Amino acid sequence: MAAQRPGTNDRRAETESTMPPSEFAVQDPEQFAMNMARMLEHIGKAASAWVEPREKGETIETGPVSMSEVVETLSKVGEYWMTDPMRAIEAQTSLFAGYMTVWNNSIRRLAGEDLNGSAITPQKGDKRFSDEDWQKNFFFDFLKQAYIMTTRWADDLVDRADGLDEHTKHKAAFYMRQVSNALSPTNFVATNPELYRETIASNGENLVKGMKMFAEDMAAGRGNLRLRQADYNAFEVGRDMAVTPGKVIAQNEICQIIQYAPRTETVWKRPILISPPWINKFYILDLNPQKSFIGWLVDQGHTVFVISWVNPDARHAEKTWQDYIEEGVVYGLDTVEQATGERSVNVIGYCVGGTLLAAGLAYLKAKGDDRIASATFLTTQVDFKHAGDLKVFVDERQLALLEKTMGAKGYLDGSQMATAFNMLRSSDLIWPYFVNNYLKGKEPLPFDLLYWNADATRMPKANHMFYLRNCYLENRLSRGQMEIGGIRLNLSDVTMPIYNLATKEDHIAPARSVYVGSKAFGGEVTYVMSGSGHIAGVVNPPEKKKYQYWTGPQPEGSSTFEDWLLSAEETPGSWWPHWQAWTESHNRDERVPAREPGGGKLAPIEDAPGSYVRTKS
Repeated sequence: MAAQRPGTNDRRAETESTMPPSEFAVQDPEQFAMNMARMLEHIGKAASAWVEPREKGETIETGPVSMSEVVETLSKVGEYWMTDPMRAIEAQTSLFAGYMTVWNNSIRRLAGEDLNGSAITPQKGDKRFSDEDWQKNFFFDFLKQAYIMTTRWADDLVDRADGLDEHTKHKAAFYMRQVSNALSPTNFVATNPELYRETIASNGENLVKGMKMFAEDMAAGRGNLRLRQADYNAFEVGRDMAVTPGKVIAQNEICQIIQYAPRTETVWKRPILISPPWINKFYILDLNPQKSFIGWLVDQGHTVFVISWVNPDARHAEKTWQDYIEEGVVYGLDTVEQATGERSVNVIGYCVGGTLLAAGLAYLKAKGDDRIASATFLTTQVDFKHAGDLKVFVDERQLALLEKTMGAKGYLDGSQMATAFNMLRSSDLIWPYFVNNYLKGKEPLPFDLLYWNADATRMPKANHMFYLRNCYLENRLSRGQMEIGGIRLNLSDVTMPIYNLATKEDHIAPARSVYVGSKAFGGEVTYVMSGSGHIAGVVNPPEKKKYQYWTGPQPEGSSTFEDWLLSAEETPGSWWPHWQAWTESHNRDERVPAREPGGGKLAPIEDAPGSYVRTKS
């Protein structure tokens, strides 16, 4: 037997130790190749679904923001750093030093050294890097640290670009976050260890299934990707959700009015009228029997009416805020009075439905209509100075482009609004579903909240443009400068008791913004902050025993949101019982026999939830 050359075993051992483990190596090349061909076939179908409506002129390029807007905004950041040689050197040096830190960390780990906390790690709560290979595998750990370091460096460039105006800097920070989230190594098969393992283990079958869903979703969106976030076949409005018994007792071009059947022998004398947002549909407040705020109100002995807004089309293009107040809120008050004989009504407004309601309170006050006895606002803004990231989408240039886009059909497609809201939390509402659906090839799970979220509504042109300009761009309502029907609205004239609920983690109506808006009203305002966000903080049944809420002094004068937080008292659980106690204190303990829908005066048109809410965009 021939003698072996010195060092051969050492080199073989070294080679074997650096070879990828079997879970990262293709096991069946032939099957893998076949699946890659099938995957490309589905990508071709997706491309055809994208191209065809554009060739026919059936699809207008839509999106909450154009790519040119993103490029132009981020270019201003680059211009700030590159026009001054010293700043350019500083930025480059900072980036180079960061990469050297990442490289040094990797070398130290290979040498078996404990980094003792010096490694670059994700922020607390970032679930993208939870797979153990992001920590154990040197290659993926290097990718993770390089990505985190780069995104923090880019965010710092935006934050320190002192030459930019406040709005441009806000847009730049938002767009940079979108780019960073999109380029995360977790979003690509080759750079995500979990995706890579799944692809190898299934010989690429996951990508075949994923690209099939991708093609289907592109076709469903008529050339624009309609990202599925839930199993939409698992639910049906009126069967699984929006099932609280009631009747549609009135309707017009803009809305249906639903009255719910009583569940108690007696009810509070003063009825409740709910003004929900027309962005999305009212049944978020009647999601299912366990989560229904409407059902809970009925159980507490309230006679409940709700405005179910129409899903508008070209016929509603010129419907204004005055129309929505007169044919929505006022029409609802008229219907309540006809059905119950009561002129005194408690009203509840949610999100933009609350903003409309607040404008309506001032409008009705100026016209001498005193039927509203108290108002409750749920995550509602009337002052938009601190309105958060939605302000990114609103400036003169973007409004002009949006008005032109809406002019073609008379409305804004619901998918565009849905995309805008998803972008506010793209790391939670876009990319995890992109990875799960199209790269893992897994169908999303049934989730009632995300079904509702995807059940988007269109926005009529005149209404939407008035809202964006008067509220987000010019902040007219809280300053007494908004005019509707020739009437200048003054919220300081609104003196009925108000319960104003904010939520701690709200990304649509920030708690600070709601607090500042509370000061615009002229009467007693009970400001309450619930735990969680825009939806979960509101739809929080007491039986769940989740979250908490804070109460404190009335917002007034020079007091700040930070001052209020320091003195606020925390209470575990849902805010619903606290609201019930508040409203009972303003109802003077008056009870009357339970009322059936229509009250014998209005003939029911159809069963709740009605036909308007079932119309799809």
